[in-house]
Amino acid sequence: MAIITFHGAAQEVTGSCYLLESPAIGRVLLECGVRQGGDAVERVQEETFSFDPASIDAVILSHVHLDHSGMLPMLVKQGFSGPIHCTQASKGLLRILLEDASGLYHRDLEHENLRRQRSGRPALEAEYSEKDVEQVIKLCRTAPYRTAVQVTADATLTFHDAGHILGSAIVELVLNEKGQTRRLVFSGDLGKSNSVLMNDPAVLNSADLLMMEGTYGDRDHRTLDDTMEQLEKVLHETWERDGNVLIPAFAVGRAQEIIFHLGCLHQQGRLDDWQVFLDSPMAIEVTQVYDRWLHLLDDTDVRCLTDSGRESLAGFLPTLQMCNSSEESMAINKIKRGAIIIAGSGMCTGGRIRHHFKHRIWRENTTLLFIGFQARGTLGRRLVDGEKKIRLFGDEYLVRARIETLGGFSAHAGQSELIAWAKEFHPAPRLILIHGEAQALEALSQKLWTESGMRSEIPELGHSIAF
Repeated sequence: MAIITFHGAAQEVTGSCYLLESPAIGRVLLECGVRQGGDAVERVQEETFSFDPASIDAVILSHVHLDHSGMLPMLVKQGFSGPIHCTQASKGLLRILLEDASGLYHRDLEHENLRRQRSGRPALEAEYSEKDVEQVIKLCRTAPYRTAVQVTADATLTFHDAGHILGSAIVELVLNEKGQTRRLVFSGDLGKSNSVLMNDPAVLNSADLLMMEGTYGDRDHRTLDDTMEQLEKVLHETWERDGNVLIPAFAVGRAQEIIFHLGCLHQQGRLDDWQVFLDSPMAIEVTQVYDRWLHLLDDTDVRCLTDSGRESLAGFLPTLQMCNSSEESMAINKIKRGAIIIAGSGMCTGGRIRHHFKHRIWRENTTLLFIGFQARGTLGRRLVDGEKKIRLFGDEYLVRARIETLGGFSAHAGQSELIAWAKEFHPAPRLILIHGEAQALEALSQKLWTESGMRSEIPELGHSIAF
């Protein structure tokens, strides 16, 4: 008998972590993500595992976003030494994300300890080191899509393209217990159909247990055409107000996609004379990784790309400027009008975007453009919800900027696509809804029942099921 315990992303979106226990495979973590929101140092210092990391035999990683991978260095620090199964592209991106997160954490920790020293409080010890990040990468074992890998004598693992970000995977595990075969399918983060720079999610049709995400379980996205019209309109109106545009973006996926869409507007002559800045060393490095995969784009995407764009996303948008150094980032603040600033983090929990907020969020001619999901507890969510005063770096700022959300650029499947994907399984599996806020999962559960007669379960944090 296999048992799954939900240690994260149960009725919430961040901190994805599920413990699978089975005689066929041992004790395996599906994901090991950090909970996003709040101060970075406090977040890491307060994170704990409700299991012994040394007892975990392996980790299976669907993709590299930090809410799915960010706790791996702490897992290693506390005794984990088994393999981390992922795709080849995920391994390449994982190093970039974890090194960046580690650098930010240790710099913030240094500043916090300086404050503690001034006030006579004891210093905090780092919860992990750069060596732990290096060890995570050494433990990665990669497999291509659609190739069954024997992970134990009684368990096989197959990755399928999830269409979410580069390297993202749907996880299929086949367990053989006492002559009986059990198939578990975990959607990871499921991408939406017809997304640029991504293939459509793979369609599977067999599972005993299906764990499916429901980030957007309560709604569908706007069409891409409508979203592009909205983007063009918002940009032009901000241009007419002599303003600037701030775009918080995840370094993996969202940054590359918004560059692509801005490039499309530029190539069609529909983009005003904006200066576009990618102000994120991590996003710049990730974009270079994406460039190596551009030749795999499907015909729809390639048709839009120029010859230079097929070699580099930066070549597709000639007005794009890459800002690696902090000096280049600070120089953007001298620009009075006509700057589109793409910076991390995507939920405004850290990174350079907060520094740009300090200089521009209180200006009425600034537009703050959200292109990705904002989880509860994050600064991004509070701004989307209409908060008018925020604190940054110890000071209070009035939010006068125009706030806009472009839902059509989401990297997640909407409600209709989730239901269509689940309906492909025959016979209907036991269906577990995860990785979504409670109201979104409940709406999805109800819709699955009324439209398809599919029953589903919504586990709570710490809940266990057997199958």
